[in-house]
Amino acid sequence: MDDLTKVSFTNLEKIIYPALDLKKSRVIDYYIRIAPLMLGLLKNRIIVMNRYPDGVDKEGFYEKDAPAGIPPWVETFKTYSETAQREIDYVVCNDLDTLIWMANLAALEINITLSTFDNYDTPDLVLFDIDPEPPCSFDDVMDIALLLKEKLDELNLRSFVKTSGKKGLHVVLPIISNYNFRQTREFVHQFGKFLAGESDIVVSEFRNSRDPGTIFIDYLQNTRGKTMIAPYSLRAQPKAPVSTPLEWKELKKGLRPEEFNIFTVIKRKNDPWEGLMDNRQSLEVE
Repeated sequence: MDDLTKVSFTNLEKIIYPALDLKKSRVIDYYIRIAPLMLGLLKNRIIVMNRYPDGVDKEGFYEKDAPAGIPPWVETFKTYSETAQREIDYVVCNDLDTLIWMANLAALEINITLSTFDNYDTPDLVLFDIDPEPPCSFDDVMDIALLLKEKLDELNLRSFVKTSGKKGLHVVLPIISNYNFRQTREFVHQFGKFLAGESDIVVSEFRNSRDPGTIFIDYLQNTRGKTMIAPYSLRAQPKAPVSTPLEWKELKKGLRPEEFNIFTVIKRKNDPWEGLMDNRQSLEVE
């Protein structure tokens, strides 16, 4: 494998997912196999890594800054971070070697911004993060996602859906670069308020987001510099789930997000998010 990549591998025998006895070499293999589907969705986007060098049963860490010793061929983008109140040198992943390099760092979770680095203040993705609190089930989440799709369809807005890799769903709209984050955030917030009026279990305000038995339409991720888990990224959960793009028709009662994992996703024949960025659309945002 070393002859096929610029990456110098380390600790390939390290167990990363103890419940599955999965080594780091298997994580790297997964990212190599999924790269044809994943790389186009990472293109020109800032990456934030969640790294678990000691495995998912140990504490990991969130890494925005490009780590020390970064190879010279890894692309980066420097910009000011409001939350960190300093400039950060972010990783950009536009090629297979960089994806493999991140996997070798045990960057299990790869997060991306909703704008590209060359147009950083202007989102080209709108994110509806549908986040349930127990005892709400994944069936409830799917019901709300399908209700959202119905309302977006009525506005002739094409939407794409993926599992979050945990307990929720992400619905994404690709948009033309005519809006700022305040507008896209307000667009999602207003939809959340509308859905809260349609369903007793939906809440639209952050203060209610942890209320038991509710589903929060999280609009706050639509903020400059905030990220979503990348399509096809692993999650740092015991059974190695994957944030997986789905066809809308796959959302049927009984579907469970844990069905989409390191073993099953690479066997999927279709790519529901193929051509995502060819479907950019305008929003009616006031």
